[in-house]
Amino acid sequence: MASTPVSSQQPASFEEAMSELEELVARMEAGELPLEASVAAYRRGSELVKFCAGQLDRIDSQVKVLEGDLLKPFADGDAGEEDE
Repeated sequence: MASTPVSSQQPASFEEAMSELEELVARMEAGELPLEASVAAYRRGSELVKFCAGQLDRIDSQVKVLEGDLLKPFADGDAGEEDE
């Protein structure tokens, strides 16, 4: 069974990275890859995990900024009313 080469390109999106990662994991778990290809797949999987983690961190930061912007008017105008 011929194995397809492992990509070294940056994924276009989080979803693309997750799809590629799932495919790599499935191929590795199925034992489809020879040793050297398994090492390359593991390396690529590590890169994809780092990419996904970076994307999640970036989105988390954006959500925190948005939440801060949404909650700021309440914090400025109604401070202390909750304690009463």
